[in-house]
Amino acid sequence: MEKRVQDYTQDILAVIRSNTSPAAMSSKLEDFHANDLADAMPRLTVQERYKLYRILDINMLSDIFEYTDSDNAAEYVKEMDVKKGAAILSRMETDALVEVLQKIDKAKKKILVELMDDDVRHDIEMIASFDEDEIGSRMTTNCIIIRENLTVKQAMNSLVEQAAKNDNISTIFVVTESQKFYGAIDLKDLIIARQDKSLEDLVATSYPYVYAEEDIDDCIEELKAYSEDSIPVLDNDNRLLGVITSSNIIDLVDDEMGEDYAMLAGLTAEEDLKEPLKESMKKRMPWLIVLLGLGMVVSSVVGVFENVVTQLPIIMAFQSLILDMAGNVGTQSLAVTIRVLMDESLTGKQKLELVFKEMRIGLCNGALLGILSFALIGLYIYFFKGKTLVFAYAVSGCIGVALLLAMLISSAVGTCIPLFFKKVGVDPAVASGPLITTVNDLVAVVTYYGLGWVFLIGVLHLAG
Repeated sequence: MEKRVQDYTQDILAVIRSNTSPAAMSSKLEDFHANDLADAMPRLTVQERYKLYRILDINMLSDIFEYTDSDNAAEYVKEMDVKKGAAILSRMETDALVEVLQKIDKAKKKILVELMDDDVRHDIEMIASFDEDEIGSRMTTNCIIIRENLTVKQAMNSLVEQAAKNDNISTIFVVTESQKFYGAIDLKDLIIARQDKSLEDLVATSYPYVYAEEDIDDCIEELKAYSEDSIPVLDNDNRLLGVITSSNIIDLVDDEMGEDYAMLAGLTAEEDLKEPLKESMKKRMPWLIVLLGLGMVVSSVVGVFENVVTQLPIIMAFQSLILDMAGNVGTQSLAVTIRVLMDESLTGKQKLELVFKEMRIGLCNGALLGILSFALIGLYIYFFKGKTLVFAYAVSGCIGVALLLAMLISSAVGTCIPLFFKKVGVDPAVASGPLITTVNDLVAVVTYYGLGWVFLIGVLHLAG
């Protein structure tokens, strides 16, 4: 897939850098998808982009901007004539337009907004009025809206009239006289309906919707559950404000995954390549401080078993084996649990079943790996460390049992911690990988050195 996009980019660059006439160049560029043209834009020099701004029409440039990163789009707007920039932005999806305007300095932003018509300015102000974590901040007003009391013929005429400015026409939304959401009509149903057929018969009044002030995190699962091209967004009085399109939903899911990956890495928010050092440190430091404290606890516990290490220094060589396996098992259980918890309808019984399932997996895997390590590590100590067979297999037996117990407990910890966070209303992704790993380090250390202390020294009286 990457090669195909790269090939198109090279073809586009070749067309733009050729000596063909503006008309011929425009005709050739129209054969490419707007997304491919957007990919090529950063590869162009400023002078080459100037040429592109002059050659392509407003609608095509607007399509390219729809696929352009907001930071790059803001930079391109700064490069071009302010009137042309305003015209291009006016034709963009409203949510994308607001995002680009946020990246432009206040003085130029004010000029651009003033050059837009009243309807666009109203839409910008409305979407900008919502907090960035509210679904209203991600909606677009690019949709077809008709009144409920129209005939089929009048509805078709209204559709044709609005389609000139709105290209999301696959679903037509129906409102009452007071602009309250009533239902939706599939475009196909409207097209094939007889003119004398009642519009009421075409309206799906049970169509899904969301409220503009809902948190994105709270309704993202509901949005994903529907396969509709557009989901209406309502205000608190049930008036239709705009829609969330399928492309918006994809972006929201992508953002949510990015946030979850950041949290799993122990970050408080996502980072990018251009972020200042101070900001990156600010995002990483809180979790690092917490993990430093937990790390000190783990080190203190190791200190409690100093007598074990003094009498049996050989067991220090296998500490990392126990710690790593416990951490790996805990992280696997964490990933599975977070994925399962995306289902909001999960019952208490199902959650309990999840815990026991993960523990069974940890127990079975621990048993197999424990037996394997018992056999191999015993041979290693006997042949390469010059110990007696009894000593070698006593130590490897302790390692095998510690591995089994550490993996069993770690799988339970990796499942229970995100379940606990979910229960108290905290995003389970906050139960990050580093946190689980550190907690499991503590479990593994206590298990490993505790068994060594009790059985190897207390029961078998081994030393050296």
